[in-house]
Amino acid sequence: MSNSSSLTEFLLLAFADTWELQLLHFSLFLGIYLAALLGNGLIITAVACDHHLHTPMYFFLLNFSLLDLGTISTTVPKSMANSLWNTRAISYLGCAAQVFLFFFLLGGEYSLLTVMAYDRYIAICKPLHYGTIMGSRACVKMAAAAWGSGFLNALLHTGNTFSIPLCKGNVVDQFFCEIPQILKLSCSDSYLREVGLSVVSLCLVFGCFVFIVVSYVQIFSAVLRIPSEQGRHKAFSMCLPHLAVVSLFVSTAVFAYLKPPSLSSPALDLVVAVLYSVVPPAVNPLIYSMRNKELKDALKRVVSWTFFSSGNIAFALHK
Repeated sequence: MSNSSSLTEFLLLAFADTWELQLLHFSLFLGIYLAALLGNGLIITAVACDHHLHTPMYFFLLNFSLLDLGTISTTVPKSMANSLWNTRAISYLGCAAQVFLFFFLLGGEYSLLTVMAYDRYIAICKPLHYGTIMGSRACVKMAAAAWGSGFLNALLHTGNTFSIPLCKGNVVDQFFCEIPQILKLSCSDSYLREVGLSVVSLCLVFGCFVFIVVSYVQIFSAVLRIPSEQGRHKAFSMCLPHLAVVSLFVSTAVFAYLKPPSLSSPALDLVVAVLYSVVPPAVNPLIYSMRNKELKDALKRVVSWTFFSSGNIAFALHK
C-alpha cells in the first residue's frame, strides 16, 4: 500500500518482455513518429510560406497540425525511450505533465475541429458573407478559444486526478499516463469527482459533436443543390477530409473512454490507445492532402524548393 503523497514515480505498461520485441516496438513507433513529424511539418511549412494558402481554412489546418505534433510528442518519445533503455518508469511530475499536455492538446484539437466545421458551413452555405464573418481577427479569436478551452479542460482534469489519494500501487496499465488507468489506483470513492467532471466534459463534447453533425447536414444539402458537377466536386473535396478526420477522432476516443468495463483488457486498451493517440497525427496530413489540389501543389513546391536549396548548398560546398 502506498499513498499518493509518497509516490515518486509510476511504472508504465511494457510492450514486450524481450529485447528483440522492445526493439521492434521502438522501430514501429519511430516510423510512425517520423511520419507524423514529416507530414505535419510539411503542412505547417506549406501554409506558412505559400501566400495562396493564407486563408481561414488553411490557418485552422496549420493550428491543427501543430496540435497533432504536440499530441504525438507527448506520449510516443517517452514510450520509445523506455523501450530503448529497458525501463518502465516515469516520474510523478512527468506523469502529471503528460496528462496535462495530452488533455490540453486533445481538447484543443476537438474544439478546433468544431471551429473548422463552422468555417466549412459559412464557406458553402453563406459564401457571400464569408469574408465578413471569417475575417482574420475572428479567425485568430476562434483559434485562441480552441487552444484556451483545451488548456482549461486539461487544468481541471489534471488537478482533479492528481488530488485523489492513490494507494493501489504505482503500475499504470498503459504506455502513457492515461486518466482512466490512474483512477484504477485510487483507494476511495474520491475518484467519483473525476467521473463527475468527465460527465460534464462529455456533455460539452456531445454538444460540439451535434454542432458538427448539424453543420454537415446543412453543408451537404447545400452542396447537392449546386448545379455544376465541378462545383459539387470542389465542395466535397473541401469537406470530406475534415469529416474523415472528425470520424476517426470521435470513434476512437469515444470507444477508449466509454467502452463498458466487460470489454476492458490490457491488450484491447493498448490497441485503442494507439488508435486514438498515435495513429491520427500520422494519418491526418495524408487525409487532408489526398483530395486537396491546392495543398498538394503547395507541398510539391515546398519539397522541390527544399531539394533545390540542398542541391545548391551541396554544389557550393563541392566547388
